[in-house]
Amino acid sequence: MKAKMTVNKTFKISEVDKRIYGSFVEHMGRCVYTGIYEPGHPTADAQGFRGDVLKLVKELNVPFIRYPGGNFVSGYNWEDGIGPVAQRPKRLDLAWKTVESNEVGVHEFMNWAKMAGAEVNMAVNLGTRGLDAARDLLEYCNHPGGSYWSDLRKKNGAEQPFGIKTWCLGNEMDGPWQMGHRTAHEYGRLAQETAKIMKMMDSSLEMVVCGSSNHKMPTYASWEAEVLEHTYHDVDYLSLHCYYGNQDNDLPGYLAQSLEMDEFIKSVAAICDYVKAKKRSRKTMYLSFDEWNVWYHSNARDAKNEPWQYAPPILEDDYNFEDALLVGCLLITLLKNSDRVKIACMAQLCNVIAPIMTAKGGPAWRQTIFWPYAHAANNGHGTVLTPIIECPTYEIKQKQHHGPDIVKEIPFIEAVAVHNADKGEMVVFAVNRSQEHELDFSMEFQGYGLADILEFKQLSGHDIKKTNTADDGSVAPSDGLAPTKDDNSVNAKLAPLSWNMLRVAVR
Repeated sequence: MKAKMTVNKTFKISEVDKRIYGSFVEHMGRCVYTGIYEPGHPTADAQGFRGDVLKLVKELNVPFIRYPGGNFVSGYNWEDGIGPVAQRPKRLDLAWKTVESNEVGVHEFMNWAKMAGAEVNMAVNLGTRGLDAARDLLEYCNHPGGSYWSDLRKKNGAEQPFGIKTWCLGNEMDGPWQMGHRTAHEYGRLAQETAKIMKMMDSSLEMVVCGSSNHKMPTYASWEAEVLEHTYHDVDYLSLHCYYGNQDNDLPGYLAQSLEMDEFIKSVAAICDYVKAKKRSRKTMYLSFDEWNVWYHSNARDAKNEPWQYAPPILEDDYNFEDALLVGCLLITLLKNSDRVKIACMAQLCNVIAPIMTAKGGPAWRQTIFWPYAHAANNGHGTVLTPIIECPTYEIKQKQHHGPDIVKEIPFIEAVAVHNADKGEMVVFAVNRSQEHELDFSMEFQGYGLADILEFKQLSGHDIKKTNTADDGSVAPSDGLAPTKDDNSVNAKLAPLSWNMLRVAVR
């Protein structure tokens, strides 16, 4: 079967904001404790951070990390995590019904993020707290000195301010499960005042305001519109959250879920533009898709967890090969919407629905979803070009909230091209959704001269339910069959059910 993608140098979507490859670390389960942090581990440094995990984080090239939550942040007192560790209080975390030791707090995490080479996106508690806690945390983190909180930071060992640029105004405040849940009006007013007071300290800060916790919420769309009515001129990004799963064991439908992500993004952008028009504003509201991933494998196990444990296993999805294919499709979808999505955070980074897994006292390993994330974060930089794709399709039935199921045509190919002018290369990411057919994939690059084919990596040939473990990391990419090229096009063989990355030197 044949498929073709055409891109033209004059038809551009956007420059990629590197923060689109962000991640998320929440004080939840084993993400922090026995994840990134485990004093006494054979690879731990003097601060207690695991060197094996840090090495894998650097392999992913994670540029941006949202912290410390998540549902956790809506009951978090940030002051519990500063000062001498031995004197820090243990608290009950009501979000996940665990015990929080506060061994890792602001200083420890900022130090770790610096080692990882990642910028921190700090979330403030607008659930059980509010304006005062937010402005105090900002003063503690960012003010140079000469004030109560900044001088306390210095006393606690950080002479220089942390310089955190991006701040989340709470988390999922539309959700009844959230500590301090509010209506859109209540949250919108609080978020507006919080953003205003923080920008009084530093007008260059960037603020992320909460959208709906998912697009199936009964208040979806009306929530976004009302929150933005209050906050449009005071914030810079509206957040989106969505998780995907194959609960019905329907592979064709599962791999089509990236089209649902695309519809979600475009719908939220439309809501933003409605408010923009209503306010006669010239400002474009950008999007922060700051929680996305596959999440469904661990649900049955989590229901059996006993409450009030320290760092219990929560949301530890063991990802298989089909999950890696969907994650590849989702990454491509984010890139195709890079004109509006400037921030995205795969949730989460370690152990909790994560690309990296660890055993307490033992090894760390790469889950299947590690690979498309690593390929994109390391190579998907530059200008995203508008892909015109011709390929065969298949049909799925999609449920609607109202009315009969609809039949949708799903393309076998999900693909995008990114031109990195600094490196003089074109990078193509592509997923072949077909279970049976190899695709002869022709890629025409109009306006570019092609030099060498630099790399063609393919993740393919595995049982769809195959996972990686501490002892078996065999779901990993290999070199694809050598592509062929002429002056401005490349032909590659895309194996059935495959994630593909092609890098070509261009003039």
